[in-house]
Amino acid sequence: MILYLDTSALVKLYVEEEGSATVQVAVSGSEETVTSFVAYAEARAALARARRQRVLTPQAYQRAVDALEVDWSTFSVVSVSESLARRAGGLAEKHSLRGFDPIHLASALAAVGGAHSAAFACFDAQLSKAARREGLRAVGGGR
Repeated sequence: MILYLDTSALVKLYVEEEGSATVQVAVSGSEETVTSFVAYAEARAALARARRQRVLTPQAYQRAVDALEVDWSTFSVVSVSESLARRAGGLAEKHSLRGFDPIHLASALAAVGGAHSAAFACFDAQLSKAARREGLRAVGGGR
């Protein structure tokens, strides 16, 4: 199975919160884990916010960043090209998506192509609904 992680799912690998176990199981059961190039910056921002809000201690923050660095090289990463950004724009309009959500959906669709066994992990209801409408199996709490 190909598993796409949006940033909300990716961060759950490094910050223990509701849904973390679901993502860990999905990643361990996937043949290939995919994310977008933009997820790196978004994940680092989320980890820094968790540190500022004292959800993570400074030591836990550093362990999380280190783990992300190690894991990043194991992920298949989708680059954001002009054609992907244009596809994302259409998806944003079609599904009323905001922020980087359409980039994540377009990245997932580009990565899975015609794969029969593909899942989209996210924890945003609107994005999860859009992924299902585009033919992806949704994993996570955004149902």
